[in-house]
Amino acid sequence: KADCPYYAKAELLADLLQRVLPDFRIYKICMHPSDWKKWLEDTCSSNGWKHETCPIIWRELINRGGKGMLLGGFSDFLEYVQGYYGVTSDMGTDLMVKIASENLRTTELCAQEEEHRRDLLKPFHIWVSSALNPTCFTLIPLLFTAGPFRAVPTISLHLLDMDATEESLLALKMEVEDLALAQLHEITIHCDMSQAFLSAGLIIFLDDGPPMYNGREGRSSEAIVLTKVAERYRLYGQLMEGNAHPDVRVLVAGTVYVNLKCSLLIESVTSNCPKRFVAIATQLEGQARAQLAEKLAVKSPDISDVIIWGNISGTFHIDLQRAKVFRYKGAICGPAGFSHPVLEVVYDRKWLKDDFPTLVSSRHSAISLRTNRPAAISASNGIISVVCAWYDGSLHHEIFSLGVPSTGHFGIPVGLVFSVPVSFCHGSWSVHSDITIDDELKCKLDIAINELMVEKDIADGVRKKDPTT
Repeated sequence: KADCPYYAKAELLADLLQRVLPDFRIYKICMHPSDWKKWLEDTCSSNGWKHETCPIIWRELINRGGKGMLLGGFSDFLEYVQGYYGVTSDMGTDLMVKIASENLRTTELCAQEEEHRRDLLKPFHIWVSSALNPTCFTLIPLLFTAGPFRAVPTISLHLLDMDATEESLLALKMEVEDLALAQLHEITIHCDMSQAFLSAGLIIFLDDGPPMYNGREGRSSEAIVLTKVAERYRLYGQLMEGNAHPDVRVLVAGTVYVNLKCSLLIESVTSNCPKRFVAIATQLEGQARAQLAEKLAVKSPDISDVIIWGNISGTFHIDLQRAKVFRYKGAICGPAGFSHPVLEVVYDRKWLKDDFPTLVSSRHSAISLRTNRPAAISASNGIISVVCAWYDGSLHHEIFSLGVPSTGHFGIPVGLVFSVPVSFCHGSWSVHSDITIDDELKCKLDIAINELMVEKDIADGVRKKDPTT
C-alpha cells in the first residue's frame, strides 16, 4: 500500500539486498490505498494464503515453476533476512513516514499519467446488443479485420445481452480475447442496462424474435411480441439519448420488426440526426443475388444493384430494374467491367414472377430448419458491408438497400422507415431518386406501407398505455 511506512522500510531493505546479492531480485507492487483491500483479497485467494496487513511479502524461485511461498509482513521479512543474510534495517520512523508520503504522491502521479494516456488514446466504442446471437460470433472478427476501422488506433468493444447470464457473456469475452486483436483496447460485458451505450460511436442491434425473450412466451401472438419490441426499443432509445456519443451511428439487423425497431429508436433519440439510423436489408440482397447467380450460372459477386423495397422483415419487393450481371457467358461479350442488365438475360419470366420471390423469402427459414440456428454468416456479412461503405466511402458507386426514414421520396409517408435504394459517400448516405416507379411497383410499395403503418399504430398504442412514456 503506497502510504504504508512498513512497505517503505521493506522496500529499502530489499533494494539493499538486490545491490549486494548477485542472484537476488525484487519485484515491487505498489498501489493506491483505495485499491489495496481488493487486490490483497484477490492475491491471497488465488494463492491460498491468509494475510491481512500491509505489506505482504512472498518468495519465488525464478524459472523453477511452482507457486510463491508466503513470508508474511514486514516483521516476518526482517526476521527472514536476518536469519539468511545477516542483514537488518535501522530506518527511523520519521524517514519511514517521509518515504511513505513520497510513495503515495508518486503512485497518484502515475495514476494521473495513465488516465491521461487513456484519454489520448480515445478508443472508438462499439456496442453490440443481443451479443449471444449467433450473428455476433461471426461479426466481431469482421469488425476488426474487414477494414472499416483501419484509421482507428484502438477500439473498445462492449457486449450487451439483457437475456443472457454473466457467465455466458464472460465466455464470449474470453473467446474474443483469444483472437489477440491488435486494435482491441478493452472488452466489457453487460447483462443489465446500468451502463448501456456509454460513449457509443457505433451500435449494432441484433435483438430478434422469440429467442430474444428466452422462450417465456413460446410462440406468442404477434401483438404480444410487437408490444415487447416497442417497450425494449424505446428503453434502448432513452439510454442512447443520455449515454451515446452525439455522432453515434446505429444499425438495426435481424428478421423481426426491423423497420419498426429503427423507427422507435429514431423517435426516442431526438438529439441525433435521423440519417444516423439504418435498418439492414443487405442480407435479403445477398439471398436474391445468390438465386440469380445460380440461375445465370455465375457467382454471387457478379450480380449487383439488386433493390429491396419495403418492410425488411415483412412484405418486401425485389426490384431488378437496375440489376446487372458481370462475366455472363452470353452471345455478347465485352471487356472487363462489361455487364448485362439482369432482366435482359433472364428469359424465364414465370420463374422471375413466381419462383424467384418465394426462393428468396424462404431462404432464411430453409437455412434455419437445416442448422437449427439463424443464417448468421450472411447476416454478419451484410452488416459489415454496410459498415465498410458508411465509414470507408470507397463503395460510393454501389447501391445498398436500407431501411431509412422517408422524407417523402417515392410517395412514402414522411418519417416512415422504409427500405429503399441508397448509396454512401463521405460518411453519409443518400437515396437514389432516379428510379422508375411504375403502377405495378407503386401497388407493391403501398402494401408494404400499409403493413408498416399498422405496426406503427400498435407500437404507438403501447406508448399511450405506458404511464412512464
